[in-house]
Order: sequence, then structure tokens, then C-alpha cells
Amino acid sequence: MKFTEMLEARWNAADTLLCVGLDPNPARFPKALASKPDAIYEFCRGIVDATADLVCAFKPQIAYFASCGAEKELEAVIGYIHEYYPAVPVILDAKRGDIGSTAEHYAREAFERYRADCVTLSPFMGFDTIKPYLAYEDKGAFILCRTSNKGGDDIQMLTVEGERIYERIARLAATEWNTSGELGLVVGATYPDELANVRRIAPELPLLVPGIGAQGGDVDACVKAGVTASKGGMVINSGRAIIYASAEDDWKDAARAAAVATRDAINAARR
Repeated sequence: MKFTEMLEARWNAADTLLCVGLDPNPARFPKALASKPDAIYEFCRGIVDATADLVCAFKPQIAYFASCGAEKELEAVIGYIHEYYPAVPVILDAKRGDIGSTAEHYAREAFERYRADCVTLSPFMGFDTIKPYLAYEDKGAFILCRTSNKGGDDIQMLTVEGERIYERIARLAATEWNTSGELGLVVGATYPDELANVRRIAPELPLLVPGIGAQGGDVDACVKAGVTASKGGMVINSGRAIIYASAEDDWKDAARAAAVATRDAINAARR
């Protein structure tokens, strides 16, 4: 099944646009995991089990694993999701962007080594850095467009030939770059006006939307700006606000409660 088909099926079957980000930081782990050698895997598995029925996707951030030398744990976490929750797609948040020959290896890393269903990419170096990922016809890629951080203004809001840089990226991703039909865009919840503009330019593309929760994006504003005509089309990510809801023995229950509250807030805004 193609990535976009997995998303569509999940939106409909689970009635959710919530994505839980897996950003394992051992310094913030529950006390019960502090001394365990497999703490990263156990933490992520606990979050997955606690929230899988509430999400349309999981999004592990590769840097949190790699900085701890935990690439094997990342492989294991993705494998666990595929085995026990096969309907839930996995988005590898890697933000890769390099020349074509190098991009081929990054694509192999994401889709063959880690077996992710989708990956995040930077478009700064142009289409030839995106193209190798599209050779995997069933796999998806979310292209950075209007990111949730303030520093995105430095480049994304510049005007070139009558359009903002982020608008150019949205237009290209919705048209000539989307040769596989599996592209989407990353647009931050912290910028609802630009999110609405991206939705206008790309009315059907899936949007990966970080920035609610710890970054303070407004759920109502981002949902109203970004949903498609069918009230879907969004993968709204929350990581730290959910996975670190508690550092005590109730950490799984607390993560689930935070995920339920976030999902319900998103669904209320959709309707």
C-alpha cells in the first residue's frame, strides 16, 4: 500500500489527525527506566503501546537516536510498530537534502535500513536531491516548506519573482516535483496564515504540521487553516507534550491522556 493510501485509511478508520513524535531524550525519561540498558527502546515501545490507537502516524526523530548511538534501537522501534500496529505509518524525521548520488544512499537508509514509510526532506538544493526518494514508488516524502521555527523567516519568507520561497516550494511539490504522487509538505502550526496559503496552493497534498504542544501553536487555528474539503489531509504532530507528560510511574497513562486530549481538541476543531 502506498504511503498516502495508508494515511487516508488511517484518518478514516481511527478518526484521527494526530501524529506522536518519538523524540527519546534519556535525561527526561521516567525514573523507572533510568538504569536500564535498553531504556530508549523500552521508552519508545511504551509510548507506542499507549497511543497507537489514537494516531494516524508515528514520527521518530533520527537525531535523538543517533546522538546516543541508538540506531539499532531506532530500527527495533520501527520494526515493532510494523509488527504490532501495521496500519500506522512511520515517518522518519531526518530532514535530508544532498546531491543525487548521496541522496540515493540516504533514501536507502530511510526506506531499506529503517523501513520507514515516509521521510522528511529539505528542498534547498533542488529537485535532483528529492528525486532518488521518489524511486521508491510506495514511499512518501514531506518537503520542508514553512517551518514552525522563527528562523524560517530568514529564507522561507523572501520574495523571488513575485512569490515567497515557501509558496514556490508548495507549488513545485503540488505539481512538477510530485512524480510519484507521494509528496507532502511540512508547514508549522505556529503560522496559520501561511498554512492556509499553502493549503490554497496545494489543496490535496498531505501536510505534516509540527508546532502544537511544546511550541505553542494554536490547535483551532491550524486545523481550520489546513484541513482539506473532506476535513482531513493533515498529520498534526505533538511530541514532547505527550511523551514527557509524566516522569513518574504513570508515564504511559499520562502520555495516553495527553494524546487523547490532543486528538479530541483536533477533532473538535475539524467539526
